Amino acid sequence: MSDILVFCETAGGEAKSSARELLGKAKELADGGDVTAVLLGADVSGDGLGDWGADKVVTVSHDALASYVPGAYAAALSQVVEDASPDVVLGSASGLGKDLLPRAAALLETGVGADVVDLREGDDGIEGVRPLYAGKCLATVQVTSEPRFFSVRPNSFNIEDIEAGDGDVEEFEADLEDDYGYEVVEVTKTGGDKPDLTEADRIISGGRSLKSAENFKIFDEISDLLGAAVGASRAAVDADYCPHSMQVGQTGKTVNPSLYIACGISGAIQHLAGMRTSRVIVAINKDPDAPIFQHSTYGIVADLFEAVPMLTEELKGFLAD
Repeated sequence: MSDILVFCETAGGEAKSSARELLGKAKELADGGDVTAVLLGADVSGDGLGDWGADKVVTVSHDALASYVPGAYAAALSQVVEDASPDVVLGSASGLGKDLLPRAAALLETGVGADVVDLREGDDGIEGVRPLYAGKCLATVQVTSEPRFFSVRPNSFNIEDIEAGDGDVEEFEADLEDDYGYEVVEVTKTGGDKPDLTEADRIISGGRSLKSAENFKIFDEISDLLGAAVGASRAAVDADYCPHSMQVGQTGKTVNPSLYIACGISGAIQHLAGMRTSRVIVAINKDPDAPIFQHSTYGIVADLFEAVPMLTEELKGFLAD
């Protein structure tokens, strides 16, 4: 039995969908212990998180938390953790989570198991499992200090039914400073209405074979039909076909969707490092010897400019039935 605290990222003051996965897994691991959800922001609401397994919801609302300022967020989270005294702290291995959790853990002088794809009960408590060498092997990650922090790669768990918790909401008064060295002047959102790349359950990505930024529009309709995010290889980003925020790979974003469609991507090890743990990989490439086929669940040897429109039309017909 373990008491587990889950840091839930927010959007518009509400918990993001990634919180459901973490809370559901926490409920399973707690085995009768308490599961606490934590939300930070200028004005946050924890309503409904009981349905996702939270026994208690702690909200911290403060002007210093209006935008992500590392010092303010780390101070707030560490104070909540110190007050709650959980055995384990979980958070998403998103861009924000990868930055925040180590900072909060450092303030509490404890350790972090980073970017894990599984959590389980070991001989000495909860431990993580992390891919190494671009997913070629798995390592067991043990944190010997307490509380044990783990950042979890999104979409690692298939959470279906969750035992509901009480979801009682309480406000925590964090002792925060007025100035943490800098301020956020502006936040610019990219990607339109597409899902966030690191949290998307479905992703379609293009490589340098797209030949231009204009040609990336070939993914607009099919991504909308699939509810998918659009990504890119480093070669496409280096060619200025799309911004770095869309890059998947070792020097871009690590993703873990249930479906990853790679179009015109050769399959260099640097790209595989960012998407190799995807549950189903579909590769479309006109080169039958492209390395991506060695790692694909399904492979289509075809010109992407012919295959993607055909797949789009088939999908439209399937969804219409």
